[in-house]
Amino acid sequence: MPIVDVIDLNNNKVGSVELSDAVFGATVNKALLYEAVRNYQANQRRGTAKTKTRHEVAGSGKKLWKQKGTGRARMGSIRSPLWRKGGTTHGPQPRDYSYQLPKKMLVGALRSALTAKLLDGGIKVVSEFALADHKTKTFTSVLSKFESPNKVLVIDNAENRNLSLGSRNIPGLVLLASRDVNPYHLLNAKQILISESAAKRLSEGLA
Repeated sequence: MPIVDVIDLNNNKVGSVELSDAVFGATVNKALLYEAVRNYQANQRRGTAKTKTRHEVAGSGKKLWKQKGTGRARMGSIRSPLWRKGGTTHGPQPRDYSYQLPKKMLVGALRSALTAKLLDGGIKVVSEFALADHKTKTFTSVLSKFESPNKVLVIDNAENRNLSLGSRNIPGLVLLASRDVNPYHLLNAKQILISESAAKRLSEGLA
């Protein structure tokens, strides 16, 4: 089983935690990771693209000229898609792009993502996020001690008001509870700071 160092907010080692081999030592399945990321991105699409058909554009429905005898092509409406400012043929309409991924696939993708990040050294287990106050400056100073890059994922279990308020204005930082973690979040982050309690919960819940 993987044994990971536990650090405090000063980036000093204060202990270690033993994680599940089935979760943090699984085989990395790239196909599962692809499907999980694709599913997440599809579910985030709003699907509000809309074009007007010939029945929706502004314009008279009067026949422009008589059917025969003018030498011109027959034409019934100025709103025809053949005309400038006419309707659009087969254009996009509002739709729902979301779909549900089987639970076993999502769990497998989470295991693969956690294992890949641990192997890359992208996961740091923090004993607890006990911040002195809710100021952004306080949490920014903590991140500087971890030498955090511009994309950071923070995972915690407890309702931590200081953490939620202190981190919400930091660009590139995402704060999630362990139950809301998705493979997309794990792969998108360059560094993952996870509390010891959250790491244990993921280790037990996904095993």
